[in-house]
Order: sequence, then C-alpha cells, then structure tokens
Amino acid sequence: MTMRIGIGQYYPHPSFLHRLDPRVKAGCALAVMLVIFFIQTPLQLLYVYVLAGALIAASRIPAKKIAESIKPLVLILVFLGIFNLFFVRTGTPVFTLGPIEITSAGLWDAVLYPLRFTVAILAGALLLMTTTPTELTDAFDGVLAPLSRFGLPGHELAMVFSLMLRFIPTIADEASAIIDAQRARGGGWDSGSFSRRIHGIGPVVIALLASSVRHAHNVGRALDARCYEGGAGRTQWHPLHMEQKDWAALAVCAAALLGLFLVGLI
Repeated sequence: MTMRIGIGQYYPHPSFLHRLDPRVKAGCALAVMLVIFFIQTPLQLLYVYVLAGALIAASRIPAKKIAESIKPLVLILVFLGIFNLFFVRTGTPVFTLGPIEITSAGLWDAVLYPLRFTVAILAGALLLMTTTPTELTDAFDGVLAPLSRFGLPGHELAMVFSLMLRFIPTIADEASAIIDAQRARGGGWDSGSFSRRIHGIGPVVIALLASSVRHAHNVGRALDARCYEGGAGRTQWHPLHMEQKDWAALAVCAAALLGLFLVGLI
C-alpha cells in the first residue's frame, strides 16, 4: 500500500507566485488564516473566493490538482460543520423532528465554518505548492533570526522545521510499510470489529514511533559528523532580498484584506 501525501506538495512552475519572496508568501498566508475569523456575511464569502480564484490563476497550478490536494481536509471540515445543524439552538426553527431541531443559525454556521476554513486551507496549500522546502526554511530562518538577540535559538527552530518537512514523506512510507507488514501477518487494523481495529492501531503506532526515533538519531549523528553548529554566524548560499514585486504583493495583500473588512460593512 502506498500512502500518498498530496497536501501542499510543491508544484514547480514559473509563475508569479512561485517567484515571490517566501517571506512575503508566508506572511500573506498567515494574515489570510487570521482574517478568515472575521468573515460573517455571504458577501464576504463571495469576496474571498473571488480572491482565491485570482490567486489560483496567478499560481498557474491546475485547479483540479489543488482541489485533489485539499480534498481530504475539506471533507473533514464538512463533516464537522454538519454538527452545527444539531447543536446550535439560536435563531428561527427551520425543521423539527421529535427532539431534533434545526435552526436558521445552525444552518448558516454549518455552511459558514467549512467555507471559510477552506479558504485558510487553500492559502496554506498555495504557500506550500509554490514554495520549496528550502525556501520555506530560509523564510522562517529570516523571520526567526531576531530571536537570537534574546537568547532564543531562532536558526535551530528553522532547521527543525526544515527537517520536519523533509521527513514527512519518509514517515508516510514507513507507515505504509508497517501497515503492510502487519496485514501480511494477519494483524491488519482495517478489518474486523471496532475494538479489534482500535487494538490493532497500537502496534502500528509503536513501530512508527520507534522508526521515527531511529531516524532522528541518525540525523543527529549525521549533523555531528559534519560538525554542524547552529547560530547567527551561519550564512545562506542564496540570501533573500525584497524586490519591487515583493513590496507590490504585500501592498496588494494589505489592500485585499482591508477590502474584506469594508465589504463586511455593506
């Protein structure tokens, strides 16, 4: 069995978003993820999805590939949003069947929350699909570098983030191999009763943790063998520099987010 990790997988393409400074893309994506909590009206939802369409067009990544990338998380959001139909009691009753009562507020929340969190997932996916792991590491290194002035390991935190991204596919492959080995021995956790499945997850998790610790130990030995030392004294092969297009992108992002608040006043 092959475990495919498609969420946010880098998609090489010479687009405008790909050429932007990774610090700009990371900052704008984070701003979008924070601002979505202020979306309250249908007009604001329409506004952000128009902006999302423009970003997808600017990235020149096929919309089908992006949809396939975020589909698992969106389905989870839809499933969680359905709970609002039965647990939100405010608003006008729309449907009643015995103890089950669906209100207008519950219906709106069931639509609002999945749609606006999908925008956050889309922003994160576009960031990862238009930025290489190395560029993301350099961006976080640049952002966290001021922490070194206060005695905090900014460079080391960026290094850990880089290693985390690097080993996600490796851990996924390890999980697939462990699950296949368990199934070959008649211990598959995806069959049988519910209690049997829960009990079968334990050996998979333990083996995966042991494999993760082994990989971490090997990486530590490799860094020691190369005399790796973190700190502010290290330099980059390709230093990041803000260009005119990056400042323009920041201005457009700020204007778009301001427009979201203005649309909410209509």
